[in-house]
Amino acid sequence: MRTQGMISIWFFIGLLLLVYGALILGATLLLPPPPGVVLTRLHAGVWWGGILLIAGLYYAIHFRPRNSRNQ
Repeated sequence: MRTQGMISIWFFIGLLLLVYGALILGATLLLPPPPGVVLTRLHAGVWWGGILLIAGLYYAIHFRPRNSRNQ
């Protein structure tokens, strides 16, 4: 159910996931881990940042606003 001039909420959720994924991945790759983190070797920030980036790209591309002629 698309109405002229309306943008899907999923597009904005995709943008948020994309931004959060980039921030988490960038912080994990650029900043050293704090001392005392038990499972540092699992690199959770890299995994979650990558997953959020992929999910954000999917939602942002799949639900992007389109011109009414291209639908």
